Amino acid sequence: MSIETGYRLADNSRQLRRLFDERVRDLGLTGPQARLLLALERHPNENQVFYAERLEIEPITLTRIVDRLEDAGWIERQSDPADRRARILHLTDKSRGIVTRLRSSVEALFEDMLGGFDPAERETFARLLDRIAENLAAARLPEVING
Repeated sequence: MSIETGYRLADNSRQLRRLFDERVRDLGLTGPQARLLLALERHPNENQVFYAERLEIEPITLTRIVDRLEDAGWIERQSDPADRRARILHLTDKSRGIVTRLRSSVEALFEDMLGGFDPAERETFARLLDRIAENLAAARLPEVING
């Protein structure tokens, strides 16, 4: 393998994100708004810092996204009992429908991405992605420990 593999991974990731953004636009959302809603579904009851880190955006950027989604009635902020300065984010009942539509859109996107892969290839691909994630996390560990 060569550095070319890294370029292909980055390019495929960029194309996937672009296609995701295009598809969620049809639902009236921006890509970051859709990613936040999906993150809230997958990892509920976390504070805004958690979601900013998860989405790899600055906290102030997340605050703007949260403001818009809260104004639309799709999420709500509640005080964090463990830290009075922090806010816990929650999906609202109103957002459940859009999150269901988002999940369907993402599932269709992955079907498009994995077109032509048989079930065994899909399973192998998922295992390889998990191994890559583990390797990358292990490579970061010394960085995290040493600051």
